[in-house]
Amino acid sequence: MSAVEYRVRLAGSEAAFGCAADDTLLRAGQRAGLGFPYECNVGSCGTCRFELVEGDVQVQWADAPGLTENDRKRKRYLGCQTRPLADCTIKLRLGQRYAPPHRPQRLQAVLERSRPLTHDMREFRFVLDAPHSFEPGQYALAYLPGVTGARAYSMSNTPADGKTWEFVVRRTPEGAGTRALFDDLTVGQSIAIDGPYGMAWLRREAPRDILCLAGGSGLAPMLSIARGAMAEPQLAGRKLHFLYGGRTPADVCGHDLLQELPGWGERLSYHPAISPLPGGSSEGWTGDVGYLHEVALERFAARLPEFEIYFAGPTAMAMAVQRMLVDAKVPSEQVHFDQFY
Repeated sequence: MSAVEYRVRLAGSEAAFGCAADDTLLRAGQRAGLGFPYECNVGSCGTCRFELVEGDVQVQWADAPGLTENDRKRKRYLGCQTRPLADCTIKLRLGQRYAPPHRPQRLQAVLERSRPLTHDMREFRFVLDAPHSFEPGQYALAYLPGVTGARAYSMSNTPADGKTWEFVVRRTPEGAGTRALFDDLTVGQSIAIDGPYGMAWLRREAPRDILCLAGGSGLAPMLSIARGAMAEPQLAGRKLHFLYGGRTPADVCGHDLLQELPGWGERLSYHPAISPLPGGSSEGWTGDVGYLHEVALERFAARLPEFEIYFAGPTAMAMAVQRMLVDAKVPSEQVHFDQFY
């Protein structure tokens, strides 16, 4: 981290924080424990937008889709894409829901193990140079060799002693980040990791049973939620239903990982589904066939508002699940997800 640090003041309040010259305003605000609003953390959603009142800043991604031309004309910037060049004053409304349960840190991590889960998904285990905790369901930013910018990946394990962070990642065609992870990174190699981030963590205080909906590499945070819930004495009375959707039978996974957990078959159940793709083969498949939001609705229907619900997966799936839960009249405070793009 840079030794040069600038002071960032929030207009109209006493709040202020230090931001290293090589850090972003959003992440520095989070490191200070402030509820600096954000969602995707990579420039796409616009949630971390702020207005520059005084000072000078540097934009890392000038064409980030999270800003409109009108935003740029009004001197609005994205906190996740902006670094300070001097002391600054910004206009921003903090939100308590964004305050970090664990202040993110920039750490070094060594790849200890990589193993396949499906034909295009792998689990990567990293050992940190210093222990740091996270909440089940959170994610981290990985800085990979030869890749410009950070890539967001969710942890799939529980924090335990804080030294080991595991990630389940799906290979993306033409994706520089997954190419670096799958093809270039070798066991024993070190990368920079920044985290934890995200608001869709396990709510221990919630009195309801849990429903997890996962598609693709959305398996990672939902697996972390399930592992956390099954290990928490505070949640010993809760049941957890885990629905996983894949395109074909070859894409379905997670059963063996969940089966290892205490409560399997009693408090914990797993329901896989494959998509009803035209021309797709479901020969020998005995699970559900349907899109995940449809399967959830068919299985639980009027019971959906009784659950604490977590979901993660491809954008189309996440949007469909959101719409379904709204139509099912599930209270928004019982629904938890992180918006990725």
